Amino acid sequence: MPTLQGKLETADFDKIIFKNESVQLHKDIIERVQNSFDFLKEFSENKIIYGVNTGFGPMAQYKIKDDERIQLQYNLIRSHASGTGNPITAQYVRAAMLARMNTLSLGNSGVHPSVIKLMGELLNKNIIPLIYEHGGVGASGDLVQLAHLALVLIGEGEVFYKGERRNTEEVFKIENLQPIKVELREGLALMNGTSVMTGIGVVNVLYTKRIMQWMIKASSAINEIVKAYDDHLSFELNETKRHKGQRQIAEMMRSHLKDSNLTRKREHHLYNGSKNEEVFVEKVQEYYSLRCVPQILGPVLDTLNSVEKILIEEVNSANDNPIVDVEKRNVYHGGNFHGDYVSLEMDKLKIVVAKMTMLAERQLNYLLNSKLNDILPPFVNLGKLGLNFGMQGVQFTATSTTAESQMLSNPMYVHSIPNNNDNQDIVSMGTNAALITKKVIENAFEVVAIELITIVQAIEYLKVQDSVSSETKKMYNEIRGIVPVFKEDVAMYPYVNSVKEFLMDSIK
Repeated sequence: MPTLQGKLETADFDKIIFKNESVQLHKDIIERVQNSFDFLKEFSENKIIYGVNTGFGPMAQYKIKDDERIQLQYNLIRSHASGTGNPITAQYVRAAMLARMNTLSLGNSGVHPSVIKLMGELLNKNIIPLIYEHGGVGASGDLVQLAHLALVLIGEGEVFYKGERRNTEEVFKIENLQPIKVELREGLALMNGTSVMTGIGVVNVLYTKRIMQWMIKASSAINEIVKAYDDHLSFELNETKRHKGQRQIAEMMRSHLKDSNLTRKREHHLYNGSKNEEVFVEKVQEYYSLRCVPQILGPVLDTLNSVEKILIEEVNSANDNPIVDVEKRNVYHGGNFHGDYVSLEMDKLKIVVAKMTMLAERQLNYLLNSKLNDILPPFVNLGKLGLNFGMQGVQFTATSTTAESQMLSNPMYVHSIPNNNDNQDIVSMGTNAALITKKVIENAFEVVAIELITIVQAIEYLKVQDSVSSETKKMYNEIRGIVPVFKEDVAMYPYVNSVKEFLMDSIK
């Protein structure tokens, strides 16, 4: 059971969000948060502290009477719970809650400990606040989306509970949960921060790691199918490039192919002095989508690792305003809630995932185009040519989905629009960036699912099940367990969706 101590890693999100492990609060966390709350309450008695005894945003110039301070916090939560569009999927909401818990646990926000205790209970009981996709500009953090979380914590709004959308009040009664009572600045502290974009971002990273593994498998298998020469994956060739990602991809592909009987050594064929013809029948080099995989996926891997580093730094940061410093006995006003770090990283991630999707689509096209591969029937059609269609129909889906990802990969980071009476005059659009990246990643799983179905059909046609590497054979068996051999035309969408779901869920 992961223990929240103020420092989370990607593996903790994996355990809690995907493996449904419970989270518990370390006793030091409760003490730290209580100390922060007590200090801010005392410190703010005779001072002007933003969001404690002032209005918010451009209304900060208005002093709030002592007897209206608590009402101010409730007003903020209710007025900003204004999201629209589709509800954010459960695991992304849970990741956002975990990220918010962690940043509040640092003791820089002055919240009452009841806030993080209740969020922990919601996570452990799998009660999912209703949070909408639309609403956040990512400047004072995810104000609108986090307002929906805060609304649930005060016992209002809606949640998803045991597969149903229900009123929070009803579910709290069933589970014997008590809403928080605003004591000081819990409304602003809950809403001011980057936790929704960051939580979504961490889940995006976890899914990208999975689709990367499947792309390495698919790329290795297609090299086997066409009996490619293996020197483009060699240690010696890739070591001449200084990029860590390229070297790692090549190494992973070599490991995948180590016991293959299909890939060829150049010295056995082209370096043996026996080729005297003027025009070579066999390819001297493969197409780039087969030969340049380390050079294409290398930057994807390097970028993924960089994105993960920045996101985990954000998860473990205080992204509130103002910042409470108990040790220095001071409160600092600033802009730690701004989401530019996350927004930029999400744009980077969606660009490389879109490129990875393009690679999958080109590899798929190579298999489907008999004039390119010269070893397979058109569209890897195992039935009667002309009468049956094989993978012809499903290629349209892969092509259109890839095109969508190419369009979506345009950056969100540079699309700032001033709002909030121009108080927020440059914003991050970080949550939009994270959600668009989520879509691009989902698209990648669809295209790779189609590619893998095609790969196993090609293996079937070539009858090389016993010649491929053990890793490819394992992948072949996994996909064959979902998609049967088909010669007659069948409706493909259930199979594509089932393989996509398998790919998203299988590698942990």
